[in-house]
Amino acid sequence: MPLAAAEPGIDAIAADLLGLLHANAPADDFAARLASLEALPDGLPRKSGLVELARMAMGLRHRLEQHEQRERGMLAVIDSAQDLASRLDLPELLQAIVTRARDLLRAHLCWLTIYDAEAGEFKVVVADGAIAQRTGRMTAKRKLGVAGVVMSTRLPFSTPDYLHDNRFTHDPDLDDIFRDEGVAALVGAPLIWEDNVIGLLFVADRYHRTHTALNVSILCTLATHAAVAINNAKAFADARAALEKTGQARAELERHARDVQDAVEAHERLTSLLARGESLGELCQAIAQLLQGSILVLDEAHHVIGRAVAPGYAGRAADAYDPYGPYGGALAQALKDSRRAGRSTIAYESDGEICRAIAVIGGDGVLGAVLLFRHEDMRDISIRTFERSSSVIGIVLLSQERMEASRNRDVSEFLRSLVSPRQGEPALARDRADRFGLDLSRPLSLTLVESDRPKPLFLARRLRDGLALPWLAVDEVDGVLVLVCAAERTAAVLRAFGDFARRELGEAYRGVVSRPVRSPAEMPALYAALRRALAVVGRLGMRGRIVDQNEMALYSVLFESQDRAGLDAFLAATIGAVTEYDAQRGTELAATLLAYFDHGQNATTTAAALSIHVNTARQRLASAEALLGDWRDGGRALEIHVALRLWRIGVAGRPPAPEAA
Repeated sequence: MPLAAAEPGIDAIAADLLGLLHANAPADDFAARLASLEALPDGLPRKSGLVELARMAMGLRHRLEQHEQRERGMLAVIDSAQDLASRLDLPELLQAIVTRARDLLRAHLCWLTIYDAEAGEFKVVVADGAIAQRTGRMTAKRKLGVAGVVMSTRLPFSTPDYLHDNRFTHDPDLDDIFRDEGVAALVGAPLIWEDNVIGLLFVADRYHRTHTALNVSILCTLATHAAVAINNAKAFADARAALEKTGQARAELERHARDVQDAVEAHERLTSLLARGESLGELCQAIAQLLQGSILVLDEAHHVIGRAVAPGYAGRAADAYDPYGPYGGALAQALKDSRRAGRSTIAYESDGEICRAIAVIGGDGVLGAVLLFRHEDMRDISIRTFERSSSVIGIVLLSQERMEASRNRDVSEFLRSLVSPRQGEPALARDRADRFGLDLSRPLSLTLVESDRPKPLFLARRLRDGLALPWLAVDEVDGVLVLVCAAERTAAVLRAFGDFARRELGEAYRGVVSRPVRSPAEMPALYAALRRALAVVGRLGMRGRIVDQNEMALYSVLFESQDRAGLDAFLAATIGAVTEYDAQRGTELAATLLAYFDHGQNATTTAAALSIHVNTARQRLASAEALLGDWRDGGRALEIHVALRLWRIGVAGRPPAPEAA
């Protein structure tokens, strides 16, 4: 009904406005009614009342809208509070708060940042409504932009035109992002916890807009909820971490308890084996099984005297062990550190296996060492078990050493009584000899050996273990190694000793073997003769050989008081011209002359013995005579023959020089 055409009734106008209110008509409809009433002629008596009635309806419409907005805000706050109680996932909860804030304030975009104290900046964690990808990765400095204002005041801040607002210092990077997004209006609210700003909640629009106090209040409430969620999440994470640490500590305590129990059982097992008198090999096997690796037991010279491997353990480092190999220096240093610290230490690593070593101490000296090979190192309590096991092995080695010392005393007493001028009771000697598999009623053989290294006492022990001949008596007597065996076994003993010497000594030894003796009463004189011969052999510089007593008999008597310089002077004065000639020209005059004397000064026999033509032999003899002068005189010939025999003993074993053309 056009109100300008006739004066409307007040009841009809009121009914129309009430209908608009009931239909929740938009504000534009109320504005149209007000414009129609204001257009009535001014002379109408009821115009002012009608206009006022329309304005009252518009005010009521506005208040209803405010109530609705407050209601939506309260519902949003309630929903947010319910989310705090029902959601545990922090990113999901923050995303819900951001989405709700954007919808409630009817903004184009919304994002939430968390303050990184170390970097001194706010970093976006969730965003909603953004177009540019950079928006979700924004960072804001704590002293720039709206973030700087909110950080310093701890109050919300609103701007209808961010890019042209000069109330704060702009961040050029943020300005570029906001231009890409088309941001104009912006509101930021602080996330405060215990008076500290821990983050910021922003809503933005792509047109100029001024938010009401109610909108800002709702945004601040949602920001508070976000702060509570972040703090709860942090508290929950701390509690979970503490719970995990508690669980780890409990698991570690249980593991430690199991390790202690295993260590106790291992100690009881080793003690039981020791009490039963089990062998070194059985102890090694038990230790290897307990520690799940390979075990080597070494003597004081680092030679293996015991070994074992745990069932199922695959490793080759123990089998490849060599006391003189590439890891010998590292092992020696590790054992030195072990003796000083009293603990085991890692010596080296080979082929993916770790070698842990510990020195075995007994009495006042070192008995040897124990090596453990594993693919990985052990925990401390297992290392302690290994170190305790080395003590058990030390007891066994000390017991073996004492038993060995007792046997050594027996063999030493037997050998000393056998070579001593005062031999003692024959019946006692026969009884002692029987224990070493010797029959004093049968011919015996005596061998003396000197060694540059190691000491004779240690060498005797190594020789007894290495040869393991039940019918051989071996020990150190007066600084030399003494070997006594049945005469018919002499060759076997010398072969076995030669094999042992090549492995253990190289050429660092020399010796003399006796002729067979039929009675123990001959032993003292035989021993004295061999000592004289051994001294001459040493002066001659012979190495890596054991010579027959018969070769040295004459020279031992003639030169036992001579030192090396005296022997060299005798040889030089007697046959020096010939030996020097051979050395310079590669001839064999000295060897030919010796063969000539040994074959009764017969040139034909000499040539046959040397496998040369008789004319060649005569030419060599003539050359020797030219160098030595007339040697056919009896005294002169004997002197030269003796010198040549000494020379032969001194150079035996060397490769012969090539014959001159």
